[in-house]
Amino acid sequence: MPLIHILLAVGITFIWGTNFVVIKWGLTEFPPFLFATLRFMASALPWVLFIPRPAVSWRTLATVGLLLGAGQFGLLFFAMRHDITPGLASLLMQSQVFFTIVLAMLWRKESIAPLQVGALALAGLGIGLIGWRTVGHADASITGTGFALVIGAALAWSVANQVVKAAGRVDMLRFMVWCSLFAIPPLLLLALWADTPATLLQAVARATPLAWLAIAWQAIGNTIIGFGVWNWLLTRYPAATVAPLSLLVPVFGMSAAAIVLGEPLPVWKLVAAVLIIAGLTLNFAAAGLARRFAG
Repeated sequence: MPLIHILLAVGITFIWGTNFVVIKWGLTEFPPFLFATLRFMASALPWVLFIPRPAVSWRTLATVGLLLGAGQFGLLFFAMRHDITPGLASLLMQSQVFFTIVLAMLWRKESIAPLQVGALALAGLGIGLIGWRTVGHADASITGTGFALVIGAALAWSVANQVVKAAGRVDMLRFMVWCSLFAIPPLLLLALWADTPATLLQAVARATPLAWLAIAWQAIGNTIIGFGVWNWLLTRYPAATVAPLSLLVPVFGMSAAAIVLGEPLPVWKLVAAVLIIAGLTLNFAAAGLARRFAG
């Protein structure tokens, strides 16, 4: 892979990692479900007017929209308002890799290399360490509710991954734009359930430019640019070459949270990060070796 393309991939992981800080900024002004609703509205409109619909069924688009909207981002935003810090959220969301592999085994009957079992166990130790700190210690970084909500968000993301994979080869930019339409109704209902219409309208009316910039960053930076460039790279290089670079997301996420928001990085967080990232790295390596020997 040429250096310029490596830099492009690293740039996307930087966008995705620092996005957790941007989410925190948006949540200071918008209720979580309203923030998520506006994020998907900006991801869908006006793009659906000139970006063709992907060659997948309406059911697939609706299912993924529901899972990513009310599931992944709805739960994540709700957790990040009071129950988990941005850096820790960026790390814990990587548990979606663990869930994706397990679901692929159960749902699609995919095999797993023995080394991958050890890799997932290593990552599981890191997740378990976060859970242990949550239950056994009073820590301002995360609550039990925050841990459960982010794990739920990661699980919803992993289920969405299975639905997308079942759809076959698809243009992810088109897919993300169109499935965003279906994320809006459930999130809007959740927003109306959690807050009164007057509260939601007041939040919109009083939002500062920084809050609207946070929404634009969610929609354009993460969806249009992020998934567009990432998909472009995946069409040109093997997934085993591109995908491991996503391990930089929690690195950028935790670093940005520490630098911008002053989020502390105690030893237990660093140990959990090392365990999870090492486990995911080993998983990618094991999967690559398994494909090579199988070929």
